[in-house]
Amino acid sequence: MSTITTDDGTEIYYKDWGEGPVVTFSHGWPLNADAWDQQMFFLAEHGYRVIAHDRRGHGRSSQPSSGNDMDTYADDLAALINALDLHDAVLVGHSTGGGEVARYIGRHGSDRVAKAVLIAAVPPLLIQSPDNPAGVPKEVLDGLRASVLADRSTFYQELATQFYGANRPGSDVPRGLLDQFWLWGMQVGLKNAYECIAAFSETDFTDDLKKIDVPTLLMQGEDDQIVPIDASSRRTAQLVEDVREVYYPGASHGLTATLADRVNADLLAFIRE
Repeated sequence: MSTITTDDGTEIYYKDWGEGPVVTFSHGWPLNADAWDQQMFFLAEHGYRVIAHDRRGHGRSSQPSSGNDMDTYADDLAALINALDLHDAVLVGHSTGGGEVARYIGRHGSDRVAKAVLIAAVPPLLIQSPDNPAGVPKEVLDGLRASVLADRSTFYQELATQFYGANRPGSDVPRGLLDQFWLWGMQVGLKNAYECIAAFSETDFTDDLKKIDVPTLLMQGEDDQIVPIDASSRRTAQLVEDVREVYYPGASHGLTATLADRVNADLLAFIRE
């Protein structure tokens, strides 16, 4: 397997396809780099070098006891970018991965970054607060933690239906897509999955977003049941200076799979600008 080793000894798995301008992908929780296969294959066929890694604790990467926080996730992304000596990269992040991209620019700057894409991303702050009434209530997030500890297998099966909108009337989400989500979820270390919930929900990315100084694309489904659009993309659009917004009526949180063709076309158009 292709891996790098971070300063704390964590092995980070990555896949690296194609040749040309670089596009990196940071995945959501509790998934891994395979969640980007449709985007990676598409862009590689269109002349791009595409790179996606498994976040620490997820997929084929190590399951360390420490570092399950957004600063370390961003530093791991920096370690990968530095190890592969990437320049002028387009950084794409979905959900938790969008937070990782924002925190990377906040901590490491944009010297190696050409553009950013945040898809159904958790910034600026996911948890509900007086200043963020559209966010996710703390008791819901506590319920995620309790479910992960109690019976993560059943929990991931149930979460998949919300993630892809399979619980909506008339949904035609394939059974295989839901099973695939469960498989990816079961590859996450229990401690890593548990601690990542605080990382993606309680991290405030406001200052990171204000530091983004490259063209940025926001993409999200308007029927996102996981990351409320009014607490995420619509607020992020007010904080990033050079921003474009693409919203998809009726689309779910997992739009990179359920609307892959449209997402791929919009992503390619933005990259080519």
